[in-house]
Amino acid sequence: MVKAIFFDLDDTLLWDQKCVKEAFVATCKVAEERYGIDPILLEEKVRKAARDLYSSYEIYPFTQMIGINPFEGLWGNFLDDHEEFRKMKEIVPTYRKEAWIAGLKAMGVDDPDFGFELGERFPAERRKLSYVYEETFQTLDKLKGKYRLLLLTNGSPDLQNTKLSITPELRPYFEQIVISGDFGRGKPDPAIFEYALSLMSLTNEEVIMVGDNLMTDILGANRAGIRSVWVNRHNKEKNEVIPTFEIKHLEELFPILEESSRRG
Repeated sequence: MVKAIFFDLDDTLLWDQKCVKEAFVATCKVAEERYGIDPILLEEKVRKAARDLYSSYEIYPFTQMIGINPFEGLWGNFLDDHEEFRKMKEIVPTYRKEAWIAGLKAMGVDDPDFGFELGERFPAERRKLSYVYEETFQTLDKLKGKYRLLLLTNGSPDLQNTKLSITPELRPYFEQIVISGDFGRGKPDPAIFEYALSLMSLTNEEVIMVGDNLMTDILGANRAGIRSVWVNRHNKEKNEVIPTFEIKHLEELFPILEESSRRG
């Protein structure tokens, strides 16, 4: 019988991709106003430059293990007490600036000072944004009190806590919040799932994991012997990782939980 639900944060409850997209739109609009360049194309060029730069840094393997993507690097401060995060804190101001300078250059604009300005504008725009999915609070309201809830998220504690401070209504729903950067390993490592189980004093059979990412949330749950619900809102292609259940909308969780309680 399911006693607790582990939720992923980004793009499961919090619409992080939309927050990033809107921050790009607002920042690229400034470049359009200044230089008349195509903001959509500039976003594309900056995203590519950011990915290329990010993967060239020595901290890249660490960011992959903890689960911090290049676009989080464009706005996070990484004020975390860990050697690798300290390295990230030193790298990101230059990284932000270089990504925007390279994006502008790809558009035929050579203006490093403006690149720096945009590199600082993007984090400011991202910090204004808080998009949650329309059904997030409705779903959590129905679950609270019936199930124990834990948030299991990959990332830097400083950055994930910043997201939660921008959307303060989320935090009170959760008995525990587990962030990979605190634990030292990220999803899909089964150890972080086992740690979450130990915090709740539960077995893997008493928990269900809900997340949008097959290669972290679902693969990790599978490895830990935890049933999984893949939230596939955008009709993503399946791969070799098989979730226990697949839904398009968080409200579809309720029939799954009802069936589980009947069996339990």
